[in-house]
Amino acid sequence: MPFKICTTKILRLYISRITRTMASKSSNNILVDTMGHITTIGINRPEKRNCLDQSTVASIRTAIEDFENDKGSMVAVLYGTGGNFCSGIDLDELANLENSSEINSLSANGFMGLSQKYVKKPMVAAISGYAVAGGLELALMCDLRVMEDTAVVGLYGRRFGVPLTDGGTVRLQAVVGLSRALDMILTGRSLTGKEAFEWGWLTD
Repeated sequence: MPFKICTTKILRLYISRITRTMASKSSNNILVDTMGHITTIGINRPEKRNCLDQSTVASIRTAIEDFENDKGSMVAVLYGTGGNFCSGIDLDELANLENSSEINSLSANGFMGLSQKYVKKPMVAAISGYAVAGGLELALMCDLRVMEDTAVVGLYGRRFGVPLTDGGTVRLQAVVGLSRALDMILTGRSLTGKEAFEWGWLTD
């Protein structure tokens, strides 16, 4: 049976066709649009592969809270602009923090501050390009994932000595099982979209 995979291209086409009728609540780094019962939340830092600084994380939290509080919106789609989903926390910002207390303040609730976020409504991660490190943890926070066959997923904390603090260790094994989760976490290796499909990240 030929390999088949869900793709974000359909979502992109759908979004582009309905943009004119959407209500927008966008900031520089986050694009939030709604139409009918659908909310789309786009990470918009394409020049840095949509890595997350604290300002962007705060905007994502606000967008999710607004979605949760919007009685007319039933489902949200989280995506990245410029060909990538999200490359995780902004390591340049992290490296420039003044002292260890600032780092400890971030890590207390997860570097992205989203590990405690419980979203009651369905959220879909539309993955293209890189969804790695904290970006993959962000995708794992969603209920469903659709992925282009050119996507790359991985947990790279092992490579850079950065701990997984945003729920990835728990959510990943719930999706693919303990052995495969340990494979990704301990080796820091990447999976292609095809491999992720075969591991059970997606549905046929």
